[in-house]
Amino acid sequence: MVAERGDITDSSAPVNAMAEQDVSVALENLKHSVTLVLEQLKDGESSVAPREDFNMPEFWEKLEHCYKAVSQESTKLSLAFSRPPLPSAQDCRKLAEGMENAVLATVTVFYTLPKTYGLVLRKSTKEATMTVLGGVLHLVESIKRSPVQSLSQGQLTSTAGVWEACDHISRLPRDNVVAVLAVMQAALGIVRDALEEIEQAQDAGNSDPFGDVLADDIVGFRENQDTYWSERDRQLLAPCLGLMKASKACLQKVARTVKTHGSAGAAARQEERASQLDDLADLARLISPSVDDLAMAVYPPMNYAAIRLNAIKLASVLKNYLEVTRQTYVCPEEEHAWVRFLLSAVDHNLDKVQALSSDV
Repeated sequence: MVAERGDITDSSAPVNAMAEQDVSVALENLKHSVTLVLEQLKDGESSVAPREDFNMPEFWEKLEHCYKAVSQESTKLSLAFSRPPLPSAQDCRKLAEGMENAVLATVTVFYTLPKTYGLVLRKSTKEATMTVLGGVLHLVESIKRSPVQSLSQGQLTSTAGVWEACDHISRLPRDNVVAVLAVMQAALGIVRDALEEIEQAQDAGNSDPFGDVLADDIVGFRENQDTYWSERDRQLLAPCLGLMKASKACLQKVARTVKTHGSAGAAARQEERASQLDDLADLARLISPSVDDLAMAVYPPMNYAAIRLNAIKLASVLKNYLEVTRQTYVCPEEEHAWVRFLLSAVDHNLDKVQALSSDV
């Protein structure tokens, strides 16, 4: 009997090894397919032309269905490898085929979204879809790495990651107006943070500890001047803060007018209106890094030349942003007064920065 049992054990080992190899091949093929689709989505566009009768609500309904299918297939795949025994090679191929079909359907639906409805909208939707596909890849890789004993922490995390990425569709902007507003709000948040940090440093008393008792030409006994603003620095800091506040106001006012007038206009001018909104989003993205550059330059020790150059750059970005806004459909005549006011504020603060920094 012992010999017979030994024979049975020996004969089943190659069978198990073959089964594991078949499963590994199926998972590797699935990984390869999803990687290929993800790379094509990242780097290229579909050759299929969008339909002329495109319907936005129908598009979102289909995409939601596809995301839900990916989420369900991820759950099935994860559960199949949550405990022994391994799924059969046939079952594994079916699981891989179900996931691959869900992924392909999702990307196919995404490609039906015309660029004429807004590049910002298309970019946010594309990035969300890429996140879903990336989550699927992580899940497949975690299954390949984990022994089939119980759900590994990596597998649990990867499965939850796919669920979260698929659920995110409920929070995606559904038109280009909302997508552009999201870009502006993100830029506004960065500008607010930079402005608050400078104002907090200013309120913390980051000034010359001997400024009220020593003349400017007596420096031998002063503390490290690299750590505080002199009185001259503070004079220059004021218009720099003025430019940062103007940046904040520009983003707030343009976002408000986009929200108010963004959905106005004839449907026949859909492509033109979407293009104008895309331009505003592109320009809004330039504001926050320009504010950051100026903010970094104003911390002590001040580099007056760098401040002057960064102030000129920020002012140029803001003025271009305002001028372009004034020429778009979201800025009718009744909105032009605040555009003129902000243009004047930018010029005023830039003039002061240049005057205070030019003689140093």
